[in-house]
Amino acid sequence: MGKTYAGARLRRLREEHAMSQAELARTLGISPSYLNQMEHDSRPLTVPVLLRLTEVFGVDPGFFSERDTSRLLADLREALAAELGESRVSATELGELASRMPAVAQVLLDLGRRNQRLAELVGGADGRDSGQAAPRSPHEEIRDYFYRRQNYLHEADLAAEDLAQAIGIRPGEVLRALSTRLAEGHGVRLTTDPGSRGHAVRGGTETGSHLHHYDTATRTLHLSTRLRPGQRAFRMATQLALLEHGDELDRHAAEDFTPGEPAHALARIGIANYFAAALILPYRDFHTAAETVRYDIERLTDHYGLGYETVCHRLSTLQRPRLRGVPLSFVRVDRAGNMSKRQSATGFHFSRSGGTCPLWNVYEAFAAPGRIHVQIAEMPDGQRYLWTARAVTRHRGGWGEPGKTFAIGLGCEIRHAHRLVYSDGLDLGRTAGAILIGMGCRVCERLECPQRAAPPLGHALRIDQNSSTFVPYPVAHDAPTNRSP
Repeated sequence: MGKTYAGARLRRLREEHAMSQAELARTLGISPSYLNQMEHDSRPLTVPVLLRLTEVFGVDPGFFSERDTSRLLADLREALAAELGESRVSATELGELASRMPAVAQVLLDLGRRNQRLAELVGGADGRDSGQAAPRSPHEEIRDYFYRRQNYLHEADLAAEDLAQAIGIRPGEVLRALSTRLAEGHGVRLTTDPGSRGHAVRGGTETGSHLHHYDTATRTLHLSTRLRPGQRAFRMATQLALLEHGDELDRHAAEDFTPGEPAHALARIGIANYFAAALILPYRDFHTAAETVRYDIERLTDHYGLGYETVCHRLSTLQRPRLRGVPLSFVRVDRAGNMSKRQSATGFHFSRSGGTCPLWNVYEAFAAPGRIHVQIAEMPDGQRYLWTARAVTRHRGGWGEPGKTFAIGLGCEIRHAHRLVYSDGLDLGRTAGAILIGMGCRVCERLECPQRAAPPLGHALRIDQNSSTFVPYPVAHDAPTNRSP
């Protein structure tokens, strides 16, 4: 086992809990001077200290791993792509910043995003091109809101679990419990009338796009007849969250967004949706079930009567201190590579631009819908992941009406893979069999990848009219490269 130096993370963790060095040293059973040396990277973290830290703060031991800086480093590489390309900063310097001063690196990222939004506003005000990237949409802002929190909202999750216990949420009785609470607690009437707002009836067939609508004047919740029982439960739970915890939703959304902005309104809805999932799948019960069946997604969907995507998303939120599940990354993409959902409780980095890696098994899932595909993938930093992927399709229900098809990916670091049923029969220790993927061609470090769709940053290309190579963008020097997939 290599030595772990994580002074900056240790110091930040102590400061977040308002503890002095003397107090933490006493809790860990070591001297203040020894703790001071660890915080300044003069001494490595020992195994007994790491174990004690996980007990005291409820963090995963991987929190202190250098590899867990990979997501932050990837964000830096993507945010400073122009500076890397102009050699104003090196990848080594960014790595040092991410590992030694993660808080400073995060502030740098936040400042860069604020400056980009300011430049977009200035460029739009005078009609000139600001030279910046296209404005980030409110929906992208919301994805980053959950991404920064590793897809876990502690207070909302606890409140949802308390409400679930109070109203009697149990498998097979969810709809009854929710409808009773809505009716008796808030005077809300439920209806599945196909003639409700946003719908029309043509030849006995329901048309329109509204899945639900809450009429505040009549306190009526209209639910589309096209919704399956699990989907109805989710819509009802979301409405209950808005009615009972509206102030808390506002407060959480206001942590990152100004009230009145579109992003604040979307964040409020997103947090309500999170609350709804935590209400119909209460944390402790769902965590126990997931551990019992070793994260078998199909068995969990059968047990709870919910859809594949809903269960996968809830599995990616099991990060409660002292009761953590497997840290999972969750992604939803379409055939064109558009990523409509991306949440991560791991160090896995999702590219914000330039597409994702075509060698990732989420794209293979489209070739065989309904079947779960399993892949061991290795990132450029050497970190390996176990990924599952399955394509899901949704239809409105009428003949000839367009549907939606997505691939749902769920992955964890290889050190947790043995806890998942999908690892059975795989040689998790064999590195040669891993599929080499990257975080998107624009920022990927795999210079020899034949699937690359964009030139590598910070490297001059070898351009020769008299020769060609299998690699689409050969570099002009003999710098060390990653092995080719």
